[in-house]
Amino acid sequence: MQDFLKQQFGLEGKVAIVTGATRGLGQAMAIALGEAGATVVAVGSKPENVANTIKLLEAKGIKHLALGCDQSNKAQIIDVVEDTLKAFGKIDILVNNAGTIKRSPAHEFTDEDWDDVIEVNLNGVFRFCREVGKHMLKQGSGKIINIASLLSFSGGITVPAYAASKGGVAQLTKALANEWAASGIQVNAIAPGYFETDNTYNLRQDKERHASITARIPAGEWGKPEDLTGPAVFLSSSAANYMNGHVMLVDGGWMAR
Repeated sequence: MQDFLKQQFGLEGKVAIVTGATRGLGQAMAIALGEAGATVVAVGSKPENVANTIKLLEAKGIKHLALGCDQSNKAQIIDVVEDTLKAFGKIDILVNNAGTIKRSPAHEFTDEDWDDVIEVNLNGVFRFCREVGKHMLKQGSGKIINIASLLSFSGGITVPAYAASKGGVAQLTKALANEWAASGIQVNAIAPGYFETDNTYNLRQDKERHASITARIPAGEWGKPEDLTGPAVFLSSSAANYMNGHVMLVDGGWMAR
């Protein structure tokens, strides 16, 4: 059984880029991929921003590289891909986790905030997929995991740009899967529900809203970053070789209710 699990879920010899690896979901997934055997390229807005993640990777003896990238900067995305290839010669896994959120009633939502969110959450995700995809197509294999959201399915409140961007991520995932599945590249997404992260801090401080959301979750509690590690390792592994264009909900049952 141990050999079977290692063969199916082990990531030994793989190179994984994880964006938004500074903390929270990205940090947890980066460490999990490393524990499964992958070399981890931890990407933050600046290399020093992933210092804590690097310490955790080092403590576990995981081979790694820290890189900085402003996801709204096209040239820096290309640099991350090129630097990874220079360091390790290949890219087997891309976890597109970096994102941002801005909250405001839709009638007050500014063009600047809209553009900022779409640029990072959708345009940046596409550019990372495109640049890594070029390499994976030559390689004939690869796993791309885009981090979508519960709001890929529902509209949310006071987050119009975030909801639009995450809806776009889900459809982008399907579009790329259609093009690249026959080339040995699996493109899938994970759609987290309500998780305890920095992005939801202000929401969780609103006691009434926090209580109403929690009551709506069949599991009765918000997710924690470690709840995303199993799905991330699975979609990165050989066990998911026949999964293409799937948006996997990890939401405590929210969408089932």
